Amino acid sequence: MIHELLEIDTIASSYMAQLRDINVQKDPTKFRNNIKRLSHLLAYEISKTLNYKLVKIQTPLSTANCRVLDEKIVIASILRAALPMHEGFLDVFENAESAFLAEYRSYRKDGGFDIMSGYIASPSLDGKTLIIVDPMLATGASIVTALGQLLKLGTPKHIHFVSIVSSNKGIETLVNNTNPKKSDIWTVATDNQLNDHGYIVPGLGDAGDLCYGQKL
Repeated sequence: MIHELLEIDTIASSYMAQLRDINVQKDPTKFRNNIKRLSHLLAYEISKTLNYKLVKIQTPLSTANCRVLDEKIVIASILRAALPMHEGFLDVFENAESAFLAEYRSYRKDGGFDIMSGYIASPSLDGKTLIIVDPMLATGASIVTALGQLLKLGTPKHIHFVSIVSSNKGIETLVNNTNPKKSDIWTVATDNQLNDHGYIVPGLGDAGDLCYGQKL
């Protein structure tokens, strides 16, 4: 199932407006904070789909019946742009485990590119809820490659793919490469176009550079 936060007017609309604004983007701290704030909202929406159990909690006066999360969660981030999203999701799912992957585009002479994978660190994924976060879902190649690497480390019971801005092409790629009964796609906004370099238009630019400075 595909979930988009901006289908209705919410505070996410204001955060997204700041995230896209080229003038606000001049402040990396604000850019990272807006990604974190949107990640909090996305995590909250995902939390509505998870399992909970009833526990008794001792208060100063008596006991209270409370419901607490009953899921083993792994948050997987594609370095480096996804780090603010990772922090935002850990704010909400404080007991989650973490996985990290390093990927980059290797451009060919014909103008196309291949996704190259490097570093990966992850716990076992068997029977767990896997949340893969990456701010931009452009062509979908990076996240599909990441998924292939992660599935070597176990079989999750369910997978959530989470981005801030997605393209229709990226969503289509994910749909064609995943089991719809065991996965959900979450995004704040969906843009229609990709340019010749595979970047989302209007998008918001290079999220990694805007978060942490331009790379060589």
